[in-house]
Amino acid sequence: MAKLNVNIDHVATLRQQRLGKEPSTVKAAKIVEAAGADGITIHLREDRRHIQDFDVYAIRKIVKTKLNLEMAASKEIIKVALKVRPDWVTLVPEKRQELTTEGGLDVFGQKNKLKEIVKTFHKNNILVSMFVDPDARQVKAAKYTDADFIEIHTGTYADVKTKKEEDKEFLKIKEAAVIAQLLGLRINAGHGLNYENVKRLRKLNLIEEFSIGHSIISDAIFAGLMNSVKKMVRLIK
Repeated sequence: MAKLNVNIDHVATLRQQRLGKEPSTVKAAKIVEAAGADGITIHLREDRRHIQDFDVYAIRKIVKTKLNLEMAASKEIIKVALKVRPDWVTLVPEKRQELTTEGGLDVFGQKNKLKEIVKTFHKNNILVSMFVDPDARQVKAAKYTDADFIEIHTGTYADVKTKKEEDKEFLKIKEAAVIAQLLGLRINAGHGLNYENVKRLRKLNLIEEFSIGHSIISDAIFAGLMNSVKKMVRLIK
């Protein structure tokens, strides 16, 4: 049975619009776990556009399931990760000008560097996942680094406009997952997944854990908005 890891970055995105205290990422993490999620994901970006260092430390203290820290393979963030000691880290690419992560990490192009980083995390009992496009060369490179997982980038699959395009991208994901399985890698998947497009991937029975955030946080605005307004109406009236 597949698991769900919920990314709560966009709770911090909303908070950072006013640089205040609300909404609380700690409260969000507690609610997510209480709802039955199997873990929490947060992405500490180098530009600190949403999740801040204090979020990472505070969430690490209260998480009862598992904490996945998404991060660039930079010395600064590696130092933070080694202090925080999440259950695992997911190495992702970062560009300052991007709205969100736009593709998989080029593991093949920097496999020797990444192998050393993986070794460092393993010495500290932290598992490592490589966020990669559904590409055989990148999957094999992830294995070379001794990573424990790959997380297949599903963004292109999520953005398709036609059934033909969806079939093509689905096949790429399936083939990458099969290769990873044969190599002994554990398989996660995420980016752009929502309440509809995740169904087909779940039926593959190859993906251990799905990392989903934006669609859940977006849906929560409407699923809970009426209750929140009613609560305020009672207080005001």
